Amino acid sequence: MENQNNNSSGSSAGIGFTGLLTIVFIVLKLLGKITWSWLWVLSPIWISVVLWTLYVIVLLIIFR
Repeated sequence: MENQNNNSSGSSAGIGFTGLLTIVFIVLKLLGKITWSWLWVLSPIWISVVLWTLYVIVLLIIFR
C-alpha cells in the first residue's frame, strides 16, 4: 500500500512564537504566577497586529 500525503504544499501549521508566548502568559496568569492585567497577558497578540499594520501602511506609502 502506498502512503499518500496530500499535504505537500510546504507550508507549516505551527503555532509560532507569538502564539506560544501568548499561551505561556495565559497559563502563568491562570496559575497565579503573574499578576499582570489581561491587557499585558494578551500583549503578544495586539503588539504583533500593530506591527503588521504599520508594516502594511509603510508598504502602501512606499509603493503608492
